[in-house]
Amino acid sequence: MAFLTIDENKCKQDGICAAECPRQIITQKDDASFPQVAEADKTYCMACGHCVAVCPHGALSVTGVDIEDCPEVEKKLVISWDQAEQFLRSRRSIRLFKDKAMDRKTLEKLIETARYAPTASNAQNLHWTVIEGRDKLEPLSQATINWMERVIEAQPGSPAADYFRPVVTRWATGYDGILRTAQTLIVPSAPKENANGLVDLSIALAYLEVAALPLGVGTCWAGLLRGAMLATPELVESMGLPEGHTWFYPMMIGYPKFKYHRLPERKAPMIHWK
Repeated sequence: MAFLTIDENKCKQDGICAAECPRQIITQKDDASFPQVAEADKTYCMACGHCVAVCPHGALSVTGVDIEDCPEVEKKLVISWDQAEQFLRSRRSIRLFKDKAMDRKTLEKLIETARYAPTASNAQNLHWTVIEGRDKLEPLSQATINWMERVIEAQPGSPAADYFRPVVTRWATGYDGILRTAQTLIVPSAPKENANGLVDLSIALAYLEVAALPLGVGTCWAGLLRGAMLATPELVESMGLPEGHTWFYPMMIGYPKFKYHRLPERKAPMIHWK
């Protein structure tokens, strides 16, 4: 297939694809010519798919984004504002999971969906490390407790120590306040040379956690574990993340033990109009 393939029977020569191209490498001389990409400009294409998605006639494909792999938007599946608002408000941070292993096919489906999250320059270079089983998660919680105990000892009067003490105390009674009752942990990562990796990772995690809702799956950002990872290189090494990668946040995932029936209110937004 050529770099840019135009179905001349479908193309209306309206110039929409050229106007929409983020890097302006698709050109069209006039309304009697077809869109094209100069040979020298092909390397600048980031395969974002805008040209394929925006064409109302289904008239073009570009290398890496074949129109056959790009289904049409179905109007019957477009959700209303009320549906969107309830859907987003219904997301909860789950801290009590069922004693049930996370189904791999379901998790793969969620990660597949998360790959549609935007990435800077359409890099699409995220990796997903999945750690399964309480036998693997409990040592991570223990390592986090060890880090918290060191902080308490070194900085007994600090706000962090005040926050950590009850967590450490409850750990001694058998309660895991770090990874709760989760049986699966996911840690996305990106090559360190990706300057926008942390942003890409956070967006992908946000995509994944909202995509989880219709499948009856719950998530929770593991903040305490993240703190321990930042302070303990050997803990990160033990998790087997891809070499040379940066990471942002680990996330617990599993099946919620209880169902939520209301949409709790939040603080009013602080908006600064300029």
